[in-house]
Amino acid sequence: MLQRVLIDAAGGPIELEAELIGSGARLIVFLHEGLGALAGWGDWPRTLCAAAGCRGLVFSRYGYGRSQRRPPGQAWPSDYLGIEAREHLPALLHALAIDPAREAPILFGHSDGATIALQYAAAFPQAAAAVIVLAPHLFAEPIARAKIEQLRQGWHDGRLRAKLEQLHDDPDQVFMGWSGCWLAPAFQGWSISDTLAAIRCPTLAIQGTLDQYGTLEQLAELQRRVPRAELLTLEGCRHVPHEEQAETVRDAVVAFLSRLPA
Repeated sequence: MLQRVLIDAAGGPIELEAELIGSGARLIVFLHEGLGALAGWGDWPRTLCAAAGCRGLVFSRYGYGRSQRRPPGQAWPSDYLGIEAREHLPALLHALAIDPAREAPILFGHSDGATIALQYAAAFPQAAAAVIVLAPHLFAEPIARAKIEQLRQGWHDGRLRAKLEQLHDDPDQVFMGWSGCWLAPAFQGWSISDTLAAIRCPTLAIQGTLDQYGTLEQLAELQRRVPRAELLTLEGCRHVPHEEQAETVRDAVVAFLSRLPA
């Protein structure tokens, strides 16, 4: 059931839209991409939870979807992904009476959400049962900057805005905040690689060979840094594996989860 959840944050309370779905002993937390939202997942969370026999938590991050808007004209902090991982996600779990010490969640993240999942698992090694990441960002690459610059140049033709308007209360703020952060000079050296050795839980990383936002060096770096990482490369797949090769991704995730300790 869709609900409004008030979380405690460093800058004051933030209201997020969230939904608990499915049933099962294990909980999967779904973390959306840089322009996504709760609604942007479509049926994927329910499909995966049903196939895996898990419950799910789906939500829109701060500023996204129907969650509380960010203040107008305010630049996003360069560590916005880390803030989501270390502050907002733990606060959301607490607000929903989910205790990760008793019930460590499985984190399922796509793109920016994958980065948040990895940073959460690194910051709270005992509070994650497993991590599943699709098209993760471990460090900034020129390919991502070029793609985002292309989107920015085409923003005013209205097509992308019309698409985002279906997901977000403030599509302009979402796009400009996200793209502005990724294109800022200070972000070009951004990397979370040095933090990842702290991750102790099993990790599955999936990426398409035609990903427009990152090369396969992202997966190679993850394998070098994360002790228990499994990789899956999808030929001919772009940046959204769970849409482009849904059955393959679902089956791989279900098989991965079946190998976790009870």
